[in-house]
Amino acid sequence: MKSHTAYLWMNTPGRYEIVNITPEVEGELKKSGIKEGLCLVNAMHITASVFINDNESGLHKDFLKWLENLAPYSRSGYNHNLTGEDNGDAHLKRTIMGREIVVAVTRGKLDFGPWEQIFYGEFDGRRKKRVLIKIIGE
Repeated sequence: MKSHTAYLWMNTPGRYEIVNITPEVEGELKKSGIKEGLCLVNAMHITASVFINDNESGLHKDFLKWLENLAPYSRSGYNHNLTGEDNGDAHLKRTIMGREIVVAVTRGKLDFGPWEQIFYGEFDGRRKKRVLIKIIGE
């Protein structure tokens, strides 16, 4: 069995953003030469997420609005912020949206369902963070 590891570095200009990273993941799959296996994509920071959904801008706005309703930004509304941070909401948003995804690799391609794409969700942006891509198989 072979493995391939790569990192994407993200630094979004906005505090909250959803970024389609499917082309970067597909590029790493091609570099790996793996035809059958699994691809893991993991947000390596506790205020960011990786998830699979539709690449539709209205849906992305809906996600961000929904998350803001569930865990609104507040400098003083979270116990976590007593440590000097202001990102208590971002930790909760990440928990809701998830840490990582796994996609099957079949015949050298990500084996998606209809409309599926891979997204990086940023909930405390404007600083450098990394995303792990780990592909294993043959």
